Amino acid sequence: MSIRHVFAAALAACTALAHADAMDGKSLFAKNCAACHQPTGRGIPGAFPALAGNTFVQGAPGEVATVLLKGRGGMPDFSGSLDDDEIAQVLTYVRSSWGNSAPPVSGQDVGSTRTALGVAPASHSRFGNKH
Repeated sequence: MSIRHVFAAALAACTALAHADAMDGKSLFAKNCAACHQPTGRGIPGAFPALAGNTFVQGAPGEVATVLLKGRGGMPDFSGSLDDDEIAQVLTYVRSSWGNSAPPVSGQDVGSTRTALGVAPASHSRFGNKH
């Protein structure tokens, strides 16, 4: 086996690992949101609002992104732990699940909102969302 083959195999393995670490909106929701809003999106009455059928989460992308970037009420912000694309994936998942039917949110939408709010880029710190 030549050095070129070894290098190609190592590169393929690294690429596969990088893709394995990537999470989709459903996985990101499960990891960051489901404990409060529940896997069904029904929330916990009196404590955490339902996302299923929620007109706010199906509304303007910038307003919904603001909640994840700055927090709201007792909800922490996720600006430090999730980047723009990850927040967009979570929002797109929520906006199209449990009977919701809003259009997707792009990473560019979230990035524009982040810039307008003056929120620093994500550090991916496990402590970035302050909870």
